[in-house]
Amino acid sequence: MATPVDIIVQYILLRRDLKKMKNYNDGAIIAQACHASKRMRKVVLGIDGNENEINELSDILKKNSIEHYLWIEQPENIPTAIAVKPYYKKDIEHFFSKYKLYR
Repeated sequence: MATPVDIIVQYILLRRDLKKMKNYNDGAIIAQACHASKRMRKVVLGIDGNENEINELSDILKKNSIEHYLWIEQPENIPTAIAVKPYYKKDIEHFFSKYKLYR
């Protein structure tokens, strides 16, 4: 019986509240995910909170030595997305279990 191969994924988290902001339509939000990611199998999740929540998650990832990039949209200086370095899903999925797919 074959064993399942560990999947390497890149998690990308987007702030859901951006959709309510004047300059962020669906296309602009998707562009934020693209800014934050490289060519990779991706899991795009949504953060229901605001700027504080995305900054807090970034701090948690830093404290746990999870390499990631917090995209800051300029010139507005607004944190919009986090892209996590590709890891084996099983090694990091617990950091993201409370977030739902961005749909």
